[in-house]
This record gives sequence, structure tokens and C-alpha cells, in this order.
Amino acid sequence: MVETTRCGFAALVGAPNAGKSTLLNRMAGAKLSIVSPKAQTTRFRVLGILMRGQTQILLVDTPGIFRPRRKLDRAMVAAAWTGSDDADVTLLLVDAQKGLTEAVQEIMERLASAGRKIWLVLNKTDLVQPETLLPLTAAITEKLAVEHVFMVSARSGKGVDDLLDNLAASLPEGPYLYPEDDLTDLPDRLLAAELVREQIFMLTHEEVPYGATVETESYKDRPDGSVRIDATIYVSRAGHKAILIGEGGQKIRQIGERARKQLSSLLERQCHLFLNVKERSGWDEERARLRAIGLDDVP
Repeated sequence: MVETTRCGFAALVGAPNAGKSTLLNRMAGAKLSIVSPKAQTTRFRVLGILMRGQTQILLVDTPGIFRPRRKLDRAMVAAAWTGSDDADVTLLLVDAQKGLTEAVQEIMERLASAGRKIWLVLNKTDLVQPETLLPLTAAITEKLAVEHVFMVSARSGKGVDDLLDNLAASLPEGPYLYPEDDLTDLPDRLLAAELVREQIFMLTHEEVPYGATVETESYKDRPDGSVRIDATIYVSRAGHKAILIGEGGQKIRQIGERARKQLSSLLERQCHLFLNVKERSGWDEERARLRAIGLDDVP
């Protein structure tokens, strides 16, 4: 008797800093999406491929949904909604600490009009008093029809197995869309750029991370099995370039060293990472730059 296989998409949607990338990494059991304490870290759709029994769960991490100003912002928000529109299940992730914010209410209104299958996932439940969770759930479900409610902590992993088991049982029957040992559909050169960008978020402050983008210029396999990666960091201001390079090149070396260690671990091979910083005013309005970081063009 052949066991039935299941396969489907689950999109993680929510306001910036709700913990979507942390939850994706926790569910997938690997570092797939960059994480930082700052909002709006994720800029494009990231797919995590997870086997759970006979089910292949395709987890879509989307950028946080917010009011866009720049072309970059508009492309990020468009990517978030596309991820939700294409999914079999939309997981609305809400930060239990912040509760029913204006941003969450706007997302709920859009989801309500789309008529999608929605599961509510309250995150960071380990950081709030348990008695606050039921009133928050009631306030949300009063305005939005949800099929299931889950209380999780992406940081500690509490409640995540229950969410995964329910997803595995509910996704449609069908063949797997990716090899069983794949972790993501993200190309290695894009993954390299993202891990460099994560370290920029972790090691610099204020507007510097938001004013920077990273592109992998070359990705070459070497005869000894290692890989050489050359990446360029584009910044919008001369002052940002100086901060990223640091005194005597100290900051850029630190960014490169930390990104290289993570890359070597993920790719399971030695990585030689070389970084270059260039000032490019207005990169976040350039179509070519947005396409290079995996975002579709928007008006």
C-alpha cells in the first residue's frame, strides 16, 4: 500500500517584527531567513522546505506589511501579499506583546476581503501573562474568521510542533514539488548576500542597515571544493560607507568574518568572502537593484 503524500504552501504574514523569520527558521530547523531585532529586515519572499511525515510543507516567509514610501517598500509589500495570495494556508502571525495594533488591523481587513483560509498564530506568548491571550484572540476573531488558533514562541519553540503537525495533516494531497533533502529555493548567491546584509543589521545602527543593499557579483567554485564569493554593499550616503568600513577597515572585516562563518556552515564547505562597499545614491528606486535582491518590479 502506497502512503498518500501531501504538499502545499503556508504563508507567514504579519506586521514588521512579529517574528516571521524566527518562526520560519524554527519550523525549518535551519537558518533560512535573516533575523534581527530591527523591523523590516526581510525584503523578499523566502521559501523554507520542510518534511513532516509524508507531507512536504512549503513555508513562505514574507516581508512585514507596512505603509510603503519608496519603490523598495512598495516592492516588499507587494511580495508579502503575493506570498499570501498563492498559499493554501495563510498564517497570520501576531506579536502577543504588542496585541491588536493598527498595522495588524489593516492586515486583517485585507485578509478578510481575500477570502483565504487563515490560521491565527499568536507569537511571543512566553513574554506575556497567560490571561491576556484569550481576550486578544477574541478581539481578533471577532473581526476575522480564522480556522485555527495557535499559541507559540518562535524563540523557544513552544507550540511549534503542534502547529507543524496540524499543517502536515491539512495540506492538500499531491506529489512533492521539491527534492526531499532541499531546505530552500533561495539560490546560494542570494543567500550569501542576505547573510552579509544580516550582519549589517546586527553590527550597525539607525538608518545605515535600511540604506544598504548587498549583491553577489561573482560566485565561483574552486578546485579544492571551496567557493569564492565577491559581494558589493551599496549604500545611499557617503557617511554610511564610512561607518560600514570602520576605522582601519575594522567594521567591514567583522561583517565579512561573521557572514563567512554562517555561510560555511549552511553551505557545508569552506567559503572565501570578499566585500566591497560602494556609494550609490537612490539605489532603492532602481529597478535593476530591486531585481538583483529578488524583488519584482512595481510602479
